[in-house]
Amino acid sequence: MMSATFVQKLGEARQFLMASDFGQALGRYEKLARQWPQVAAVWFEYGNAASGARRAELAERCWQKAIALEPQNAELICLVGHQYAGARRPDRALASFAQAAAADPKGVNPRISSAVLLEKRHRLAEARAAVEECLALDPKDEQARYVEALLNRRDGRLEEAERGWRDLTAPGVRHPYVRYACRYELAQLLDETERADEAMRMLAEAKEIVAGLTDTRALLRAYDEGARRARSFTESQPLTICREWEKSFPAERREKLPPLAFLGGHPRSGTTLLEQTLDAHPEICALDESPVFLEVLQPEFHKTPHHSAQRLNVLRRAYAQAWQAEAGAASAGKTLVDKNPSPTARLPVWLRVFPELRVIIALRDPRDVALSCYFQNIPLNNVNANFLTLERVARHYADLMDIWLTVRKWEGFSWLETKYEAMVADLPAEGRRVTEFLGLTWQPGQAQFQEGSKTKAFYSPTYRDVTRPVYGKAVARWRRYEAHLAPILPALEPYCRALGYA
Repeated sequence: MMSATFVQKLGEARQFLMASDFGQALGRYEKLARQWPQVAAVWFEYGNAASGARRAELAERCWQKAIALEPQNAELICLVGHQYAGARRPDRALASFAQAAAADPKGVNPRISSAVLLEKRHRLAEARAAVEECLALDPKDEQARYVEALLNRRDGRLEEAERGWRDLTAPGVRHPYVRYACRYELAQLLDETERADEAMRMLAEAKEIVAGLTDTRALLRAYDEGARRARSFTESQPLTICREWEKSFPAERREKLPPLAFLGGHPRSGTTLLEQTLDAHPEICALDESPVFLEVLQPEFHKTPHHSAQRLNVLRRAYAQAWQAEAGAASAGKTLVDKNPSPTARLPVWLRVFPELRVIIALRDPRDVALSCYFQNIPLNNVNANFLTLERVARHYADLMDIWLTVRKWEGFSWLETKYEAMVADLPAEGRRVTEFLGLTWQPGQAQFQEGSKTKAFYSPTYRDVTRPVYGKAVARWRRYEAHLAPILPALEPYCRALGYA
């Protein structure tokens, strides 16, 4: 039985942790760990706070201390594994899941967690072995049956995959994620086999289940307020704002950084294809949807848009250190490409901190973009809640692309637009154009990027596609769904005209 004092102090620390105020949380967990050093939960949460504050070594020590205190607690060890996965340390995550499985020989959770992560790493044979272990323990386990169908699809066994997922749409399936995820996967499979109407019905069922699991209205209210502020700030700036920022923060006063480019655009516009093409260049290091900008820079501009040159240099240094810590030693001396579609709506922040930034914007037919977003099964947050209805998808598209259409009129910064359709039609030609925009020479090996992609970890929803050669099936895909998209086509039409897709 823990004392009332302990419970109170732990509750206070957890409030800061849940609010992502990691600085405040760290101080409180440090004191808790000194006063109650034998409580594994304290060390586990202390590690979570350290990880959120990007103090990886401290997080490692705390998590391992928690495990040392309760080495047979498979649930705790599995939770540590999920923290490693969230911190983009997949090898440590897999090791933790294996340790949890050893602690609980009959435990399904650590084994299915391994299977899910192995599938994302394209280690399909190992993933299937983990699933088979789960099914041997419990042939009816819903998560294992779902992943088994996923692996069947990746192996090209489409009939088996469809049968497995359809079984999981039957009444009586209890696992919330499985209930909606199998419908999303079925929709993708139905799309591939040109059963468009049924695919849309399956998506509608999936989204109804998802919407019932959380307060989506609260998420959308938060999103709308953030989008309103971003739009208002951007539209209020003069066309000369970049030149004004350059004068107040000239090159001679900036802390030197490696060459930096931002790769953005609306989600599902081909950013992953372009990122992998660039990353295959020996002088480029590209990261797939790194959280560094959102964690290091964006919070500072929530407080105030006005920063001194000294403060901007602090932010530049913090960004570069966090980015290079994630990219590892392989990034040394290379041009850095931060691929992240959603922060396109925060381009003014990028340009304020990095006046020298090169901006690459991926474009794609807005109708294909809207349809592709609607098909995605992405964990809900303020942004992705927009993808639950076609109407909200169109609204999100307008919010983000209006920012870009405004910013591209600004004077004094370097930018390039590239079209997904051009990449698909002639990857070497369009890839060369983008590579040369970065001041580098096209390398023939960039056209075979998928060979290197087979061993990399990806965090984009399109991680399964990057191991395949470029294909054109997704171009003009929207035409098969024209009747379903009809309510939002008028809202997208101005963007089709503005971007050359009329």
